[in-house]
Amino acid sequence: MADEPSGTPPTPIPLAPSSKEAVTSHMERLKVHSTGQEIMTPKGRHHSILIEGLNSLEANFLKQGLLSLGGEVALPYHLIGESPEKGRCIAMGTTSQFEKLAARLELQPYGLAALGKRILTTVEALDRPIRLNVWWTVEVDTPTGSRKLEVGERTLIMGILNVTPDSFYDGGNYPDVTAAVEAAKQMVAEGADVIDIGGESSRPFAEPVTLEEELERVIPVIEALAPELEVPISIDTYKPEVAAKALDAGASIVNDISGLRNEEMIALVAERKVPVVLMHMLGEPRNMQTDPKYEDAPSEIYAYLHIQVQKAVAAGILPQHIIIDPGIGFGKTVSNNLEVLERLHSFRGLGCPVLVGASNKSFIGAVLDKEVDARLTGSVAAAVAAVMRGGDIVRVHNVAETKEAVDLADAILKASH
Repeated sequence: MADEPSGTPPTPIPLAPSSKEAVTSHMERLKVHSTGQEIMTPKGRHHSILIEGLNSLEANFLKQGLLSLGGEVALPYHLIGESPEKGRCIAMGTTSQFEKLAARLELQPYGLAALGKRILTTVEALDRPIRLNVWWTVEVDTPTGSRKLEVGERTLIMGILNVTPDSFYDGGNYPDVTAAVEAAKQMVAEGADVIDIGGESSRPFAEPVTLEEELERVIPVIEALAPELEVPISIDTYKPEVAAKALDAGASIVNDISGLRNEEMIALVAERKVPVVLMHMLGEPRNMQTDPKYEDAPSEIYAYLHIQVQKAVAAGILPQHIIIDPGIGFGKTVSNNLEVLERLHSFRGLGCPVLVGASNKSFIGAVLDKEVDARLTGSVAAAVAAVMRGGDIVRVHNVAETKEAVDLADAILKASH
């Protein structure tokens, strides 16, 4: 009879590192030689990447290439042989395997080098640690001086100031310029890094307002507020005429819920060289919640944002000026919103800061059975979930409570490095 094992048996402990820096940190604790760390760190990160729009040649090159490196590619049957149809695949491998794949594709014709580069760029963005160091910086000119927005070390807070009578949460709260200015100052005192001013409700089924009415609502507030604030002002609009006048009045950022669908808005942002929030929305506010349908909401939203980012850059908008927003609540069901939050980390693959605006929205009410004025706890929970999943900026109504929660979430994330 074999001897009984003595002592405690070896215990597998999942480390689930959040970044390549975390993998390195674990190896340093084991006193692994620095050369070994350099070799092994890329092998410690695994990715599953959905790739859209492949023809059969590209798909088969990917499959054979990644298979030979120890990875895997899942293909639909019609792409395995020669087919005129395009399709998608799931490529699975470590960072090291994707690096080697990109190097091999670089030597191939048929546009495969560009495909390899896009895959590697995505992997590198996904490998970026969530809260380790500053990786995105933009200088913003305001009436009170140049301000620097930095993403990486901590979560940024965008405070919401809706100067509308019909917004779903705070409509009518600021009946005049003085009230709006005081509210903005309070949010800055509570920790807001940006004040986002909107003059047209984007709640579900809202009817658009005229250009003149929107201008009458937002411009006096911006003119009064901009000379007094030490943080940038963002204008929440999809109308290029409003954005232009808001920038003239002292705003420094454009927050476009339509995702830069308007060519004039693209031209304006490119000309003014200001940061822009590029958001996904299905349809428009008055019809976006009629019957939203997706096969795979996070993937389809990602694909749309990828196209719009490329379009913006091609039109002259600086890549470092683009912030993306998956558009929680804009043409999405309750389950769609939850799926987007759960898979938020994947949006980091776009290489842009990720903004999330879940504050007080209806999906929180649906999950918790709470009316709009009783969703503070749920809103804070959603903000923390977004941060833990890789969100960089949260757009919120309740700044003080959210600031405390995300500061703690940031501390937890930093502890993993």
